[in-house]
Amino acid sequence: MTKPINAIKSLDLQRSVIYFGFLGIFLFFAVILYDDGFLTSRNLTNIVLQTAPATIMAIGLVFALSAGEIDLSFGSIVAVSALSAAMAMQSGPMMLGVAAGLGAGILIGAFNGVLVAYLRLPSFLVTLATMGLFAGVARTMTDLRSISVLNDTFAGIFGSGKLFGVPSLVIWTIIAVVIGHITYRNTRFGAHVLAVGDNARAAQVSGIKVPRVRLMVLMLCGATAGLAGLLYAGRLQAAKYTLGESDLMTVIAAVIVGGTALNGGKGSIIGALLGSLMMGMLNNGLILMGLQVSDQMIVRGLIILLAVAISLRDVRR
Repeated sequence: MTKPINAIKSLDLQRSVIYFGFLGIFLFFAVILYDDGFLTSRNLTNIVLQTAPATIMAIGLVFALSAGEIDLSFGSIVAVSALSAAMAMQSGPMMLGVAAGLGAGILIGAFNGVLVAYLRLPSFLVTLATMGLFAGVARTMTDLRSISVLNDTFAGIFGSGKLFGVPSLVIWTIIAVVIGHITYRNTRFGAHVLAVGDNARAAQVSGIKVPRVRLMVLMLCGATAGLAGLLYAGRLQAAKYTLGESDLMTVIAAVIVGGTALNGGKGSIIGALLGSLMMGMLNNGLILMGLQVSDQMIVRGLIILLAVAISLRDVRR
């Protein structure tokens, strides 16, 4: 009798909650919305497609949180990157647009990283400020007008296209998750990220260049947000300053509930993927149930509170 009790006590709630939560939410909507099309292949595919940009942004945020930093500006980076790509393709080839979109994301991430790593400013305050700064930049880039993306090749690669019957958004998600997971778990950079997040002073003493790691994780956040901007522009075949505005809570919730610790030193790319899909299922299921956007925001907020409570509980153990 004591063995099962000890096993339950030793269970890592932060790592396991995503699996139980994902399965529980799926079964709940599968039963409640069985006659409303929740289980149709079309609806399930739409969930994956709609969550692709958030999943890719979540990968970058896993690295940042694991290093003890945070990026709140990725929603604004998405808009700037999408608009940069769309504007570049109006007067140039597709590759110019891709370079402009990704380049904008990486440069903004580097800007955040320099302020955090070398000027030693708190990443929370830095990215909170740049979130507003670049949201304003996105609005002034086109005077609040949307920019059409008329390049069919770009739209196919980053949005509506398929390869061997698999949507391009799914392919981008798989590529990002595989690369992110391998980098996080099996490379020196991933080990350095975890070491810095666990104890930055000890990492510095052991020879790890802590400022460089902090710079790199924030640049990675910018790069993943830039790629997300390209995916939004490709799928919608347009770019607008509002892109990414509603992703902040979704991405943070996906990462935290997916098992990444708020205080650094622990995270999961696969958990972030499942967390993103879980948030997508929630949004989809609540819409099918007829609930409003405000209700979805309430549910996301409650999920973040629950995930934070579990994260802090694990820290105190």
